[in-house]
Amino acid sequence: MALIDLPENILNLMTTVLQQVQQSLPELQKSPDFSAAAYKWQNKQLKPIAQAKKIYLDDLKGIERQKEKIIQNTLQFLKGLPANDVLLTGSRGTGKSSIVRALLTEYESQGLRLIEIERDDLSDLPLIQDIIKDRPEKFIVYCDDLAFNAEDENYRSLKSVLDGSLQSGSGNFIIYATSNRRHLLPEFMHENTPIMRADVPQHKELHPQEAIEEKISLSDRFGLWLSFYPMDQNLYLEIVESYLNKANMELNTEARAEALRWCQARGQRSGRAAYQFSKHWIGSQQLKNS
Repeated sequence: MALIDLPENILNLMTTVLQQVQQSLPELQKSPDFSAAAYKWQNKQLKPIAQAKKIYLDDLKGIERQKEKIIQNTLQFLKGLPANDVLLTGSRGTGKSSIVRALLTEYESQGLRLIEIERDDLSDLPLIQDIIKDRPEKFIVYCDDLAFNAEDENYRSLKSVLDGSLQSGSGNFIIYATSNRRHLLPEFMHENTPIMRADVPQHKELHPQEAIEEKISLSDRFGLWLSFYPMDQNLYLEIVESYLNKANMELNTEARAEALRWCQARGQRSGRAAYQFSKHWIGSQQLKNS
């Protein structure tokens, strides 16, 4: 019997079943589109980010030393010179992620590209390297908020990548990662407490110092460490003022008082809080005058 002779209800059922099967199958592999400047690694594919957010290095205040070091490292990388993988750690909202994204804005015209990757996909780093190995561009593979819990074993794949075939400064591939934790893994008080052999239960670590070394060794794989710190009130207001000036507004008495209330409500003075307040204030003033 020909397919066209099947009853309509049977055809509808077959169509539904085919759609369900198609949804359960993995996405077809496509050739990467290298026309973009930023990419997201998803489902083992490089997916272009059509409109990457523009962040400018000049807008990042109070982190001049960190900017100087990461710019120098990035320029070495772009020129094919030895360069280090970079770990940026410190307080939230202090510019760790922004400085990496600002590098793309600054050096896209020189062939810099950015690939964002999730922590759970770090084992795919060799696959990414294989995909981009013949490209003329220079790729920063960027992992934001990198951290592992005590039971997570995924950090071992990152260790092997950083210390193995993807060694810093090789080819067109480098790793930049941000984290609120300096050592990326949790550390506990009991690990720094001397333990007498008679006090150690059978299921406890006999050589706890070796376990500590195992944790610390992950961050040691990054050749360049950059630390970011909380800011004082003056710097916070300076950042707010710079954003307002770009919108042709001034940090008047009213805006200053509101900016301070804003950061107090959020419990932090940071570049992120300053940027978020500036959006609130600029938008509210423009709305009032519209």
